[in-house]
Formats: sequence, C-alpha cells, structure tokens
Amino acid sequence: MKKSTSLSALCLASMLAVGLSSCSSTHVEAPAPLLPVPEPKQVEWQKMETYAFIHFGLNTFNDREWGYGDTPAEVFNPARLDCEQWARTLVAAGMKGVILTAKHHDGFCLWPFAGTDYSVANSAYKDGKGDIVRELSEACKKYGLKFAVYLSPWDRHQANYGSPEYLDYFYAQLRDLLTNYGEVFEVWFDGANGGDGWYGGARETRTIDRRNYYNYPRIYEMLDSIQPQAVIFSDGGPGCRWVGNERGFAGATNWSFLRKGEVYPGYDKSYELQYGHADGDQWVAAECDVSIRPGWFYHPEQDSLVKTPEQLVDLYYRSVGHNGTLLLNFPVDRNGLIHPIDSANAVRFHQIIQEELKTNLVAGLTPQVSDERGGAYVASALTDNDYDTFWATTDSVVTADITFAFPSALRMNRMLLQEYIPLGQRVKAFTVEYRDASGNWQPVVLNEETTTIGYKRLLRFSSVVSDGIRIRITDARGPLCLNNIGVYDAGEQADKLFEEVQVSKMQSFPFTLSGVNAESAAAASDRDEKTTCFVDGDLLTVDLGSERFVSSFHFLPDQGEPNQGLVSHYELSVADADGQHVRKVKAGEFSNIRNNPVMQSVYFTPVKARYLYLKAVRMVTENEPMGFAEIAVR
Repeated sequence: MKKSTSLSALCLASMLAVGLSSCSSTHVEAPAPLLPVPEPKQVEWQKMETYAFIHFGLNTFNDREWGYGDTPAEVFNPARLDCEQWARTLVAAGMKGVILTAKHHDGFCLWPFAGTDYSVANSAYKDGKGDIVRELSEACKKYGLKFAVYLSPWDRHQANYGSPEYLDYFYAQLRDLLTNYGEVFEVWFDGANGGDGWYGGARETRTIDRRNYYNYPRIYEMLDSIQPQAVIFSDGGPGCRWVGNERGFAGATNWSFLRKGEVYPGYDKSYELQYGHADGDQWVAAECDVSIRPGWFYHPEQDSLVKTPEQLVDLYYRSVGHNGTLLLNFPVDRNGLIHPIDSANAVRFHQIIQEELKTNLVAGLTPQVSDERGGAYVASALTDNDYDTFWATTDSVVTADITFAFPSALRMNRMLLQEYIPLGQRVKAFTVEYRDASGNWQPVVLNEETTTIGYKRLLRFSSVVSDGIRIRITDARGPLCLNNIGVYDAGEQADKLFEEVQVSKMQSFPFTLSGVNAESAAAASDRDEKTTCFVDGDLLTVDLGSERFVSSFHFLPDQGEPNQGLVSHYELSVADADGQHVRKVKAGEFSNIRNNPVMQSVYFTPVKARYLYLKAVRMVTENEPMGFAEIAVR
C-alpha cells in the first residue's frame, strides 16, 4: 500500500509538473493560439471584472457636466473629503479597483501639478496643501484596491490647447501622474476632444486632428516605459476599448477584436464598438462605463435618480456577462463623500450577484463531451475552479456537446461560460438545452442571442427543473478551449426578467408589411391581441421604411380558438435599402408554439437593414396562412 501511495504521489507530481491529467507517456499539446490573443496584462485586467470610476472636481461645485474652464480654482472646497470612505464603500460594493478623474475637460487638476495654477494648489481645500490623487492612491493601498487615472486630453482652460506647445504640457502632466503615485492598472483617455472653451480667455471653438494631434504612439511609448503593466483605454485601445455607449452594456455578440489602426478617439462609427470586429486583428476587449446616476458629476437634484440595485444587476449581466468589464461611476458629492444612496444601492447590487451565483450546481462534476483532446485538456477541467486548466477539442473539431446529468431534477436559471482567452476567442454560436420530463432536449428560454462567449458569458434563462442540461457549441473559429462552466439557481425572483410583456406595451420601429392590404396589416400593430393579420404564402416581408440597426424580431401568434397560422420552423433574413444583399440571420423553431402560443422572440447579431423576411419553413398545420396578432422589430 505504501509503495502504491508513493507511486501515486510521484504520478501526481509529474502531472502537475508537465500539465498532464494522467501518467501516460504520450504528451498532448495544447491547441495553438488563435490570433489575435491578449497580452497577459489584458487577461489580468479583465479578471478584475468590476471597478469604479470617480468623477469629482470643479464641476461638482458649479453644477456642470462639462466645465468650460473658467470657474475659479478657489471654488473647489469639499468640507469633509475622505478618500478612505470612498475605498471602504467600493470594497463593500465588490469593486476591484478605482479610476480617478485627475483632470476633466475643464482642465482643473486634482493634484498640485507644477505646470499650472489651475489645480487644488490654488483651491480652498486644505489651504492649497491637498493632493487628492495621492490621498486616493494611499487609501487604495490600505484597502486592497487597484488604482488608476483618467487624464482628459482635451483642456478647455489652457490658452495653448490645439498648438504643439500644449502637447508638452499634456505629456508633462501624464509623466507626473505616472511617476509619483505608485502603480496604476489603467490609463483612461476620453474620446471628447476639441470644441468650444475658455482657452485662457479666448472663448472660442478649436478643432484638432483627432487621429494625429496627440501623437498617441509617443504617449504609448511613455506609458510602457513608466507603467508597463497598465492597460490603456481609448475608443480603440490599444489596451481596452470604449463599448460605444455610456449606458453600461455590451452586445450579446461581443468580440474582443478590433481592426488595427481603424478606430481613433471620436470614431464616427462608435456603434461598432458594442460588438467588436469579428474580423479584427488586434485584441482590444470592451470596457462598459456607466454612472450610477444620470450625470457623471454630482448634482443634488439627482439624489432620487440613483440606479436601483436591480438595474445595476441587469447591467452586470450585460457587461461582465457579455465579455466586457463594468466601470461604474460614483459622483462624489460636495462634501467629498460618496452619497449614502449611491453606497447602499451599489452594496446591495453586489450582494444580489453573490446570492444569485452562490452555488455552482455542476462544481466538481465531469460532463459528458462529444470530443476531448486528452492529456490535460479534458472535461473535468471545466468544473475544477482553476482558471488555467481547460477542456479542448482536437484540432479539426469546432463543434461539440457538453452534457451534465444530475441524480435528481434541479431548478436552474443562470449559466456561466468561459473560454480560455490566453489562447484566443473562438466560439461563434452555441445553444443551451435542458432535458424535459419525457427525456427530450428542449431549448431554454432566453432573451438574447447565444453567439460569442469570450472571457465570460453569463446567461439568464427562464427557470427549468431538469435532471440534465446541455451546451451545444455549433460554430467556432478553431478548436474549442473552455475553462469554466457554472450552472446556478438564482432563487424565486429569477424569472422576473421573463415576465410576459403586455401586448399594449410592446415597442417597435415603425414598419409596413409588403404585399398585405393595409386593413389586414393594421391588425399586426394595433396592440390588440384579439385581432390577427393573416398572410398568405410562406414569406412575411417587414419594411422598416429606411435602414436601421435591428437585433430582434417579435411576434404574438394568433390568439383565437383554435389558433390558426402557427409557424413551427422558420428562417429570418434581412436586406438593405435596395432589397439587395439578402442574408440569413437566424433559423430555428418556435418550440411548443402549438400548445403555448405566447410571444415569440428571435434575437440575432445587430445588423443594418431595411427589410426583414420571415420564411415559414414549416407550419403546425400545413397550407394555412401565417397568423400574426402583433409584430415588433427592435
């Protein structure tokens, strides 16, 4: 027995040393990296998942969002400023770090920068002896938070903004921040650049060449030489990118790629950033910035407009859960504190997430997989809670099934999926299914498409009680590499998201139905479920009137008794303004529509289109016209 134990120990040591799951002499290579891939610092940055923004400055006291640059520095005078209160609040809210707005567009500096008189050194705060950048940096060290800075490239105060001389000033500010305040995890550059301002009293509008004025390659060299571990944020990175909106969410389809050199600060196609470039050649993952209030700076009248814990939970699932990070802004108030309403809501948000994802129902279980690479890259790695172990398929396999079986039926309504991104992002499409009481596999009910995964994908689906759940990866860029799967029961309130929308409250872009007489077509948009538009043939053509970005199609089937015109299997396609470039965006079935003719929703990768075509591949009752009580396109 002792000899056997010793051999087992030696075997285990060997396994750990070479990364194999058995003592087989056959070494199994990991899948080759699939470019583009992230730098190690980009992986560590994304693991932070949630971190805070702090907007605080003269705007806090002059009740503006974008200061003009003419407010006197002495106006800045927080009576009870306490950076440790900020840090304690952020830790309790689950934040892993904080980015401080060291200088916003008005040019006022929260540290005593020697190159200007427009800073805390000339304010009433601490009789000009304060340094808020240092105070927060030290508070972060004390409470275990990472620290970062936002330095606005635009400066509405400086007289020389727009000239070559301003660049020396800006570079000196950046060097000062990066040299004297410890390690930073990110440097944040805004896309707002150039416009009207005080500019030393000139009070005029100045424009710059947004692509070239700041000489970003030189800035990146400086950053790499001083803070090589820092990730650089800008509209197009290079470390991480803006998500294209300030509402705090990424697309359900979200690639961590951009086409190199194409996106610049102030990029005029910012909507693309919500989804990334599927054909991109540079790794630039999305950061989802949003304020807990309507404004980025504190305004007393917004004390009643703080986002609720439930709203923040939704944003978490649509940011971190959509392969991004969540950068949540806290507008510090005029006392120099995070307001108690903001604090309470943020802490409760964190508690809800912890509660919903507390117990992984598949932890330690080994799923059945349709393909396995072998060696260290086996199915057990999916549930061992180790980020750096992963299951992979053989090189030629880009589709696979992952099936979990339970001894008894369990309630499930949340799922976590992670790809091992150090080797690249691969998955292009997947589905999730559960085993029903008859032993048949049925799709779970989701309110978004299932395309990309990336660093992390979190799914919320309508509760199922089942003894089996299956992930089917149906398309990928290369062999699969997944390192983590979680399945959860988020509790009694988990299905609130899936409460049926009242027909009277359905929202849609305006549309007409081609080839359908106006009186009949009106029944599909009158928000009256008792009226039905019947369409002859197998093709419904929805004309939006002009090209729009659309991402979902919804319809309520005929609600008569018996129901007529039920579409069982479908194909959904789109076309441009000329009816050209037709392409299929989704195909499938409306599961159980015969027995449960409720609202049917099809989600797909957002696309610019004027026409949507719904083809009935199969009807529940053949040769009936299609029936639509209501239609919506969003």
